[in-house]
Amino acid sequence: MSQARSTQTAAGFGSEAAQQSAGFSVPVTSVCHVEADGVRVFYRAAGDPNSPVVLLLHGFPTSSFMFRELIPRLARDYRVIAPDLPGFGFTEVPAERKYVYSFDGLAATLNAFTQALKIRRFAVYVFDYGAPTGFRLAMAHPDRVTAIVSQNGNAYEEGLGEAWAPIRKYWAEPTAENREVIRKNILNFDGTRWQYTHGVANPQNVPPESYALDAALLERPGNKDIQLDLFLDYASNVKLYPAFQDYFRKAKPPVLAIWGKNDPLFVPAGAEAFRKDIPNARVEFLDTGHFAIATHYVEIAEAMQEFLAADRVSQ
Repeated sequence: MSQARSTQTAAGFGSEAAQQSAGFSVPVTSVCHVEADGVRVFYRAAGDPNSPVVLLLHGFPTSSFMFRELIPRLARDYRVIAPDLPGFGFTEVPAERKYVYSFDGLAATLNAFTQALKIRRFAVYVFDYGAPTGFRLAMAHPDRVTAIVSQNGNAYEEGLGEAWAPIRKYWAEPTAENREVIRKNILNFDGTRWQYTHGVANPQNVPPESYALDAALLERPGNKDIQLDLFLDYASNVKLYPAFQDYFRKAKPPVLAIWGKNDPLFVPAGAEAFRKDIPNARVEFLDTGHFAIATHYVEIAEAMQEFLAADRVSQ
């Protein structure tokens, strides 16, 4: 029986005991909250607390929900932790916190989150917005990061595809008119579904609950303005690309760049570029789009297990 089939079948049992008695071994994923940086951070966790840590960082417009198939596949060997960043998923930011939604702010909260959970060393999986957030943390604490898995998580100008054109215009002219163009054309159900299905050979293979949940959470009062602020601040990440690259050259973290090659947002050149600064970086392409994990979680899990084991990732 394949790994995918056994995981899906075990999910039908009502308890861990039932799974074990039926001959299955599926690590249980817990949903938790912790106070960090004045924020009630929601996160998913699985695996032995004494195992090496793998930190999973989601991107726009999703949450730790995107890792629901990956977490149990890694949790047999690792302590897997996946937080929802402020403005996403089920993390709660009190109004009195007066939170500034920027990538510096997300990284500061992520740093506080790792401190709250006493995570001293970890491998990090970065996707989309998770990349500039995680790379900021890695630059600040290079001794804490044991390895980087970048799944369409960009750090190079050549990785920015043509789909960024309207957002680049917003950076250049942050007018109310350009802000409204982004709101109307990207921050809606069709825009979210497009991110999941574009470049996928058979879009019917993308679980609809993925983009349906993201689209529903985008509709919460005030959330679209949060996302528009982050779109504008993404320009700060592009300015930091040289600093990220300097970190790669100096710290030399093991890197696996595993990429949906049909991604119109972060194109394959962004994966290949890691080799400029880390010549032994592993680069693999999957025949899918931006949300590679939505359709290729088995392949990603297998690649990560091989990569992390080969590089002897430890705490």
